[in-house]
Amino acid sequence: MQNPATLNTTLRPLTYPDPMYQLLRDGDILEFNRRKKAGQACDLTHCDLRSLDLRGIDATGLDFSHCYFRNANLRGVDFTQSRLEGASLNDAKIAGAYFPPELSGSEIALSVEHGMRMRYTT
Repeated sequence: MQNPATLNTTLRPLTYPDPMYQLLRDGDILEFNRRKKAGQACDLTHCDLRSLDLRGIDATGLDFSHCYFRNANLRGVDFTQSRLEGASLNDAKIAGAYFPPELSGSEIALSVEHGMRMRYTT
């Protein structure tokens, strides 16, 4: 049995059944955005999003807390209205991406360069 204190820090497996998550795993950003706009809910916290091409995703209002973005292509993604606390960007491509103002540039750089989980500043 898993320790309840560690439940919130465990990544969901690649087979996590949320249909919206599976659209991202399959690279279908257009369908993801269409369903999101139509109001379909999704839970992306603690998800493994490594090596995905997320260019073009409508990230407005999405909670990516504690997600793992290693080697993901995030170029041009607007995360300003997203939650990224505890997420790791190790080796992600972030050129042109916008981040929430609660994340400092040094926090983002440390995450990209060393995989540190990002912490919000107040």
